[in-house]
Amino acid sequence: MSRPNIKVLLVDDHVLVLDGLVARLQLESHIEIMGTAKNGEEALQKAQQLAPDVVLMDVSMPVLGGIEAAKRFREELPQIKVLMLSMHHDREYILPLVQSGASGYVLKDVSVNELIMAIETVFQGGTYFSAGASQSLFTMPDKSPDALPSANESLTRRELDVLIALTSGHANKEVARRLNISVRTVETHRQNLKNKLDIHTLAGLTKYAIEQGLI
Repeated sequence: MSRPNIKVLLVDDHVLVLDGLVARLQLESHIEIMGTAKNGEEALQKAQQLAPDVVLMDVSMPVLGGIEAAKRFREELPQIKVLMLSMHHDREYILPLVQSGASGYVLKDVSVNELIMAIETVFQGGTYFSAGASQSLFTMPDKSPDALPSANESLTRRELDVLIALTSGHANKEVARRLNISVRTVETHRQNLKNKLDIHTLAGLTKYAIEQGLI
């Protein structure tokens, strides 16, 4: 079965990086490079003209950097998915970008195959974090109940506990052990979370938890 064609705009202020990305991604028959840009402002202008599906964009750029550019894309061109590419794996870089509307964050040391997988994932409406980014973002100390934001008022305290544990990278069995409840109870809470929030993937729940400041 053929894969859907994905139109991509590449954004980086380093010419060598751009040339390397173009040369490699052009080898993929289902990825069409629509153009390149060297900063966030130019990326917005070209995106309006070229209508890419995905913008693969560096974080640190002159004129208009990645965080502000991601916000502008969310406000002005919300149909375009933004995937950030960076050498920085610190949480203070990653979290603001997710909150700004980026659909994923990939470190520059990933393989080409993983980068292609990330592009495909965000194109399909998912979120993607490379392993190093995920570890920095989701390995967080436990929060006390009093420190939790209200998030969605329809969620119970136990549902919030389960949400935080699941989106911090713990499997159902580990969540059950940490909260001293059964695996079946975890599964029930997990389904309730999906129903109440109308979010039906772990990636979506993770993005919600980040946006709400839960992790």
